[in-house]
Amino acid sequence: MDVLLKKLLEAYSVYYNIKEEEVTPPFDAEAIFSAKNEQYFLMKSAKLSEMQASEFVYFAKREDLSLEELKKLDETAWERGMEKVEPNPDHKSSDVILIVITDRIRDEIRKNVRNFRHSKSYKLGLWGFSRYMLCVIESSTGDAVYNGQGTNLKKTIRQITAASDR
Repeated sequence: MDVLLKKLLEAYSVYYNIKEEEVTPPFDAEAIFSAKNEQYFLMKSAKLSEMQASEFVYFAKREDLSLEELKKLDETAWERGMEKVEPNPDHKSSDVILIVITDRIRDEIRKNVRNFRHSKSYKLGLWGFSRYMLCVIESSTGDAVYNGQGTNLKKTIRQITAASDR
């Protein structure tokens, strides 16, 4: 589990600010990505548009993950991510991602992981939106299950888990 978490953090550190120390439980690490894009017409005083996007990633490792514990991690990740969102007219998106590494994925988690959904729009979407992505990874095999939005993580997670096997 530690090797896989290290690989995940290493991969995320390219674009994200990683926090491994003084992370508030129940998480073992956090990552934050923030981007701001501005468009101007000839000079900075003639701003055409501005766009802000961010992602808040929470990492947790558990030897034996139960569905109840996953529910608690899910609720905590969403709440903490929403606390950091600052919607405004230039806000495009703020996504919350939870990645859980476990020794074995129980059948009850495989059956229910798609039911973990959260989303929020601000001012009817005019001030952007927030999505929630969830991925549970089995450390021994690299097998992973995702919620609906979490399927966007598949390619990245497969590359990282394949690299940890080498």
